[in-house]
Amino acid sequence: MSTFKSDFMRIVHERGMVHQCSDAERLDAELASGTRVAYIGFDCTADSLHVGHLLQIMLLRWWQKTGHKPIALMGGGTTKVGDPSGRDETRQLLTTEQIAANMASIKGTFTNYLTFGDGPTDAVMANNADWLDTLLYIPLLRDVGRHFSVNRMLTMDSVKLRLERDQPLTFLEFNYMILQSYDFVELWKRHRCIVQMGGSDQWGNIVMGADLGRRMHSADLFALTSPLLATSSGAKMGKTAAGAVWLNGNRLSPYDFWQYWRNTEDADVGRFLRLFTELPLDEVARLETLGGAEINDAKKILATAVTSLCHGTAAAQQAAETARQTFEQGALAADLPTVEIPRARLQDGVPAFELFAEAGLADSKGEARRLIKGGGARVNDVAVKTDVQVVSLADAGADGRVKLSAGRKRHVLIKAV
Repeated sequence: MSTFKSDFMRIVHERGMVHQCSDAERLDAELASGTRVAYIGFDCTADSLHVGHLLQIMLLRWWQKTGHKPIALMGGGTTKVGDPSGRDETRQLLTTEQIAANMASIKGTFTNYLTFGDGPTDAVMANNADWLDTLLYIPLLRDVGRHFSVNRMLTMDSVKLRLERDQPLTFLEFNYMILQSYDFVELWKRHRCIVQMGGSDQWGNIVMGADLGRRMHSADLFALTSPLLATSSGAKMGKTAAGAVWLNGNRLSPYDFWQYWRNTEDADVGRFLRLFTELPLDEVARLETLGGAEINDAKKILATAVTSLCHGTAAAQQAAETARQTFEQGALAADLPTVEIPRARLQDGVPAFELFAEAGLADSKGEARRLIKGGGARVNDVAVKTDVQVVSLADAGADGRVKLSAGRKRHVLIKAV
């Protein structure tokens, strides 16, 4: 690791952010000799990115911080096709209007991590619909398609795994890797972009793009991927019982985002500090050696650092303070997630299991009943005794709020309106 000449290659390898690189030594020499351009593509399948995208965003951030120019490529065109990677079934096709709305919602996330502008290292946001939507079919087949071997395409994991499981792969999806490869060529032509980065499941597609650039334009292009992440217990990163851990604050509050990182498994603290924060590695080494109750201090540092990057320092500090008041002081913190209920409905009283389900503290009414029977549900910090117990205005404070808790770490306020 110490033999790298460029800051980017040294940092991302030291922090464990690299899974594969097509020619690490030659890419290192390129990066040490001047400013270079790299990109990562993000399809617009939802109105927010999630924690599963965060390592890719951090790669772009380190690329810029080490003196290079990053491109965040929005998949306005490729989203119309759908990436088959890692899926057993065809993605639901979105309308052009849905894709545009998702793209507009996603864009704001990148401004928290990257500096955009017209300078030599300022980030660029591109949309592959700008070129993919204008391609003509016959010229695409002749100019691009002739460089692809179907034999090789069938060996790609995104195709092979689907076929091995006897799951249908549409001709539309089969074209995805061709379009992604063409993106790389187009960004080389427009911005002299020489590196495409992505998750390790994208390795085949990225290498094919680099190969297409060589065949079409004798371009010298590189591929670099990050590892696909799971927690130490084997759970997929970014997924919880309550759903995806979204990066947009309107999909998941900064407080809940902070809590996700605060609840990191002990064995993952050091790794996540390296991957998702910019803390110096000697400080990370110190924090990951903490044992017993002290490891919780490291988790709070992790949660606040990651939340600061995603939502800003003020939101992160507020989330940390809300957690402190809630857990350490037992106070009713105003910044807890709030669900509004009509006052008239609370006047008559609502079964506790219904409120726990509506508040998102349980995925269903059945799960809420089991939570109550297991002793894990509390109203205003008092255990709910039976699943038919009601919550009413009598439980609300002067401000019309009732605190619901599932376990020790998940809390929601019910507000009468």
